[in-house]
Amino acid sequence: MFKHVDYLQFQAKPEKPDALFAAKLQELVGGQFGEMTVMMQYLWQGWSCRVPGKYKDMIMDIATEEIGHVEMLTTMLARLLEGAPNEATEKAAAANPLLAAVLGGMNVQHAIVTGGSALPRDSAGVPWNAGYIVASGNLLSDFRSNVAAEAQSRLMTSRVYNMTDDRGVKDMLQFNLARDTYHQQQWLLGIEQLIADGFTENGIEDSNAEFEHPEANHTFYSFDPESKAGEGRWARGPALNGKDEIRYVPDAQPLTDDKPLGPAPDPKLYVTYDGSMGKGKPGTGAGAHAQGVANVVNKIKGALE
Repeated sequence: MFKHVDYLQFQAKPEKPDALFAAKLQELVGGQFGEMTVMMQYLWQGWSCRVPGKYKDMIMDIATEEIGHVEMLTTMLARLLEGAPNEATEKAAAANPLLAAVLGGMNVQHAIVTGGSALPRDSAGVPWNAGYIVASGNLLSDFRSNVAAEAQSRLMTSRVYNMTDDRGVKDMLQFNLARDTYHQQQWLLGIEQLIADGFTENGIEDSNAEFEHPEANHTFYSFDPESKAGEGRWARGPALNGKDEIRYVPDAQPLTDDKPLGPAPDPKLYVTYDGSMGKGKPGTGAGAHAQGVANVVNKIKGALE
């Protein structure tokens, strides 16, 4: 259950309408790293969290706050669009340079689609996409994604902040910058808490670690003979897994003689082919079914042996 308080978390009062700036502000609403993304990302992570208590409550608290941030931005956008032109003629625009400027930079969907309100889209008009969010069910992986999301969101907010002189807009964006600063820390501290509580040993996602290639998990491969990458900390010193010393391999060479060629193609797919790998197997529904059955049988045999 969600409860709604009929006040914004922080004020969203521009000094004056500005339809051109409203078009830019859309990026902070429906862009890939806008507030809609972090709102939906944290809500999904919170709903999916299997650890009751402080972890689930923390995620849901910040998710709920982000709903309020979307509300702040959409309210600001509606106020920036106050009095934006809903009709104009070429003659009227020619007689009014200010009107011509507004028409030249305004997102016309603000007038046509929403009637002077915000859009769930970015500054280029691209609709918000659920594919932007990360909610894996693994808190370590999710928290790392959240740090990146907050950093990108803050960076965009900072850039948009420099695009206006409106004190009211800047006032709200200053609050948003501060919250993004804290939220980055919150997720980083969440990773520290996961380590302290024993959910992860060292903050590195290492599921199935026992099956990893023993050398590749602490090796930096360089593929440029003149690369200076070996001078960085990532190429020297102890690995963050707490077990190994990082190994640097300059001018790395292939670790196999396997070449990147697929099998001979199905003749009925009309792939350009020189015949060097023999005749391709014609693909049929019956053949695919038989192959699937054989795979299942082999897995069962393997499990029983």
